[in-house]
Amino acid sequence: MAGNDNLQIQVMRSQLGRVRGLGAAKSGVEHWWVERVTSIALLPLTIWFVVAVLMHLGAPQAVVAHWAGRTVNTVLLLALVMLTFYHMQLGLQVVIDDYVNDAKSHLATSLANKGAALILALFAIVAILRMAFKAPAA
Repeated sequence: MAGNDNLQIQVMRSQLGRVRGLGAAKSGVEHWWVERVTSIALLPLTIWFVVAVLMHLGAPQAVVAHWAGRTVNTVLLLALVMLTFYHMQLGLQVVIDDYVNDAKSHLATSLANKGAALILALFAIVAILRMAFKAPAA
């Protein structure tokens, strides 16, 4: 065995093996789970919303506003809006992470994604709350 003093063991690992579980932000698994949880939560909320819209087709605005003003409906509408825009932002972030390679462009695109989702969600939330509290639009 004296001739094997210089024996080196080479470990050949694939690229996938080196990064498994470590996404770009070292949280790929968490991001994946959050996307799945939001999509599961959105299923019953979306079905509820579609049924509610179909039931109110042709109804006067006052009837729809009264329906939206009921506490349970307001809470479900707010949950639907918040989860929808959060889920959208998560999905777009995956596309950005996969296809935007330049660091500055990646940062700018990620910030625009998060900002747009936040602003759009806030507009929808304010609209729901105005209906819920029957505040006149300016």
